[in-house]
Amino acid sequence: MAQQQQISLPAKLINGGIAGMVGVTCVFPIDLAKTRLQNQRSGEQLYRNMMDCLIKTVKSEGYFGMYRGAAVNLTLVTPEKAIKLAANDFFRHQLSKDVGSLTVFKEMLAGCCAGMCQVIITTPMEMLKIQLQDAGRLVAQQRVVPSVATTLKMGGTSAVLSRSYNTVPAPQVMQISAIQITKDLLRTKGVAGLYRGLGATLMRDIPFSVVYFPLFAHVHQLGQHSSEDPSVPFYWSFMSGCLAGSVAAVSVNPCDVVKTRLQSLKKGANEETYNGVMDCVRKILRKEGPKAFLKGASCRALVIAPLFGIAQVVYCVGVGEFLLVYLFNSLDQVLL
Repeated sequence: MAQQQQISLPAKLINGGIAGMVGVTCVFPIDLAKTRLQNQRSGEQLYRNMMDCLIKTVKSEGYFGMYRGAAVNLTLVTPEKAIKLAANDFFRHQLSKDVGSLTVFKEMLAGCCAGMCQVIITTPMEMLKIQLQDAGRLVAQQRVVPSVATTLKMGGTSAVLSRSYNTVPAPQVMQISAIQITKDLLRTKGVAGLYRGLGATLMRDIPFSVVYFPLFAHVHQLGQHSSEDPSVPFYWSFMSGCLAGSVAAVSVNPCDVVKTRLQSLKKGANEETYNGVMDCVRKILRKEGPKAFLKGASCRALVIAPLFGIAQVVYCVGVGEFLLVYLFNSLDQVLL
């Protein structure tokens, strides 16, 4: 039992890392489509839906264009998932110390605390990922939307409005890297530059965790064999993670749209800039209407559902525990 407690935290880190990397690899193209759809403004829509976005991305940027920004996620998703899942477990344990069981309110409180902890990693990760994911959309917009120069020619008493279209070759996808963006932000804005959109990230991740963790716990509990045997089949863990993840993802999608807009450093032609969360909300409502807050909702649900389904399977099956026990046994044999 003592050994199990000692390997608990490292096992959680391994579980979070494996789950995150497998999940991100599987669903990243959908996440890229989500970011590009959310950053589209009304009247300047390059993509009709998720499939249209993915097809156009492959045509213009190649297959690997769908994985722009994946390296950032694969690097930072291990600590992000580990913090989120381990923090929720920690706070659930602390809140159930005296009473033995948790009320729904305490489950939501534990999720809230976990959401607050994870933004340490989530905010810079999302910040860098969004710049890389959206670069192709900005270039595609330059190809589609011609530069319009309006000149006024005075001939007698009539004014003639003429348009001159840009005929230069289509621009290529901007070659930017996460390291380059990080260096520029640190040089110009300091560490605070990496935490641009922190308020919107908190506004998204705290409600997400408040909805996700209690919902998952209750749905997961329904799959137990019996009160004497609380084990749950792995497929039920996967389904519970998918269901809870998709519900939580759609419920906080408006916050995710605001966060994506605030964290986009480069803007396309005629695209708004925002001074904080409330300014962003007001401008989206005024110019695009309430429906704009649901942009990318289906993509987000398709991203989060398998991501958290995979995470919970790895977490519940105990891949990290198995690997560490195997490692300890191997070391014991070598030393003996």
